[in-house]
Amino acid sequence: MTKNNSFTLMDLGLSKRGPVQMFDISSLDEDGNIIPFSDQLAIVTHYAHLYDQSYCDSYRTKAEKFINLWVNKFCEEDNSQELNESNPLQTYLFKDIYSVPFPAPKNPKFTFIDLFAGIGGFRLAMQAQGGECVFSSEWNNFSQKTYLANFGDMPFGDITKESIKRLIPTGFDILCAGFPCQPFSIAGVSKKKSLGRETGFKDKTQGTLFFDVADIISRFRPKAFFLENVKNLVSHDKGNTFKVIKETLDELDYNIHYQVIDGKAYVPQHRERILIIGFDNRVFHKKENFNFPETTDDQSPKLKDILQDKAEDKYTLSDKLWNYLKNYAITQKAKGNGFGYGMADLNGITRTLSARYYKDGSEILIPQSNGRNPRKLTPRECARLMGYPDEYIIDKVSDVQAYRQFGNSVVVPLITAVAKNIVSTLFKSNK
Repeated sequence: MTKNNSFTLMDLGLSKRGPVQMFDISSLDEDGNIIPFSDQLAIVTHYAHLYDQSYCDSYRTKAEKFINLWVNKFCEEDNSQELNESNPLQTYLFKDIYSVPFPAPKNPKFTFIDLFAGIGGFRLAMQAQGGECVFSSEWNNFSQKTYLANFGDMPFGDITKESIKRLIPTGFDILCAGFPCQPFSIAGVSKKKSLGRETGFKDKTQGTLFFDVADIISRFRPKAFFLENVKNLVSHDKGNTFKVIKETLDELDYNIHYQVIDGKAYVPQHRERILIIGFDNRVFHKKENFNFPETTDDQSPKLKDILQDKAEDKYTLSDKLWNYLKNYAITQKAKGNGFGYGMADLNGITRTLSARYYKDGSEILIPQSNGRNPRKLTPRECARLMGYPDEYIIDKVSDVQAYRQFGNSVVVPLITAVAKNIVSTLFKSNK
């Protein structure tokens, strides 16, 4: 290799132009549909991490085809020869996808798949328990970039496609899914109603995605699953939405455990989410004896503990924005509404971080001394507020996208605590 000897998979996945737009390397799936380049990259990166395991079988043929296509297209010399059978990854393409902050455990204890993966909160939690991810899926290309930078895997795109579902390896132990919550959230429901749109399962674009999760559970029958959603899922449509979810999971013959837990016991943020755990009755016969971790209010960490020593001036609110927020709060109070900015208590916890935080930061403002206007949290502080370690790479996307990603994320320490109990139950019950 000469001209392209520094060309890597990371270069493809982390280009500012995005993985889909970068190159036109057409390839068709079994149904004659074009496989997007991002999904080609997903196939190859999953193959790269699993090539010596049986879980790789669903990726192998396509991956080796794509590797040869890419090498032939971008290298000056003829690389049409077959990949080295003893070590098919001896190529410069793979040189940096193993040098990531959060690689899979060297001696994994179990396997899992990561659906609606976001930026990898579930993956961090499961890997901390000794789990190896054998399939990941996330449709948002900005989240894909962050995920790839931290784990070395490009998540697959649209999990509703049959061609993607067929790539899921068989025999994995746990299914994880933070399936889209907008159709069930209080804010999402209010917004959709104001636009005259349906919510919940009647929302044709997002509300039915739970059934894709159920379909995958039905096909692959993992020993357990771990689902996360907003608190309002329980009460949506007078409880009918959650009733349908429970009935669906019951029909799949899984024993269900669920609980609404506030993340404030793990991070300095009020963030209530429902966690739904299921164990295969055909394996555990309803005798798994699973319990959620116990939490108390006095566990809550303080906001000041996650703040950076110094934040750049760009995060301080302008006079114009600060005056607007103050006037808006006065107007809303006069109308009897509780809407307005939230000045955070540095010795307490914050409101719930939302995906709209990038707009003005109004729900969580940090007071500053010397008469300065308050400021927004920095992206790194948002990462800490969700429990991500400082080694987690967040700068492969803009601040706007980073704010959105953390506003949509799970609370990693909470998910980790529940994952620990799931895995412990899994092994204890299998003895």
